[in-house]
Amino acid sequence: MDRKGQGSPEFNFMAITYLEAIREAQAKALAENDSVYIYGQDVANFGGAFKATKNLAERFPGRVVDAPISEDAIIGSAIGAAIEGMRPIIEMQFADFSSIAFSQIVNNAATHYFRTGVPCPIVIRLPSGGTEGSGPFHSQCLESIYSHYPGVVVMTPATVEDAYWMLLEAVEIDDPVIFCEHKFLYYHLKADSLPETPTLPAGNARVLKIGRHASIVTYGAMVHESLKAAQELATEGWDIEVVDLRTVKPIDTDTVLGSVARTGRLLCLGEGFPWGGVTAEVIARVVADGFHLLDAPPLRMNSRDTPIPYHPNLWKAYRPTSNSIAETVRGLLHL
Repeated sequence: MDRKGQGSPEFNFMAITYLEAIREAQAKALAENDSVYIYGQDVANFGGAFKATKNLAERFPGRVVDAPISEDAIIGSAIGAAIEGMRPIIEMQFADFSSIAFSQIVNNAATHYFRTGVPCPIVIRLPSGGTEGSGPFHSQCLESIYSHYPGVVVMTPATVEDAYWMLLEAVEIDDPVIFCEHKFLYYHLKADSLPETPTLPAGNARVLKIGRHASIVTYGAMVHESLKAAQELATEGWDIEVVDLRTVKPIDTDTVLGSVARTGRLLCLGEGFPWGGVTAEVIARVVADGFHLLDAPPLRMNSRDTPIPYHPNLWKAYRPTSNSIAETVRGLLHL
């Protein structure tokens, strides 16, 4: 592979899934920077639990390494490598399992530069969110928890373009990055093409659909449910704006306020648990800095405040869907 290339020679950027974008971003990072390596359970010979590292061990011998079943040890070793000049990409098999390494992430990696002046550039990939039958231990969205801590960047890519370019950007950041990639999007989301260069840096929200009657501010897989809801509401004459936060730490408050200024109404939407979190933070900022822009009380919508159910029908009722989002927006429009 050409070290300045976009990915493997056989790779076709004219048809690419969300998962393939993540795989090829890692390949590009490995090819262009000798300090990058991938570490995680079954990432080498098996290619990762979701095949996000498939064939990378063969392409980059010795730099895609299987780890023991100890998330705490995985992150601890990565911190040591990072402060010595390496740029590890860590794959957690599921976001839920990262809680085992929680202290390492928030008390050691996140604070290291503050305490020592030495950066700790780690990317921790978290396969996040629910799918049918995954249940309470393989479906959690932990972006709100990690966003609570200073020193951490939390990315939540919702598109194929962002899965690719934001991961490459994450590798270059000198702070620890939590990269929340949604499992439901791995195979369900495909792009016809991928821009040759990034169109928007991380840390900036993107207005995916401009509207005038209400704003939906969201991220991750909920972006696509929101776009479906907006399409449904358009048949009833409502013009709904959809904003993808893209990065939830930091939050692009200016873009959110600009959207609310256009529409006067806000629904903030997330898949995570409802108590606290990203949706609460967005609404708090809007109320504090843009109360005069609101024509109605802002609403927030999350999954239910229960453990995540296994049964597919219960799971569909547990999390927001395009239908339930559309119904909530209808209520907002009549406030």
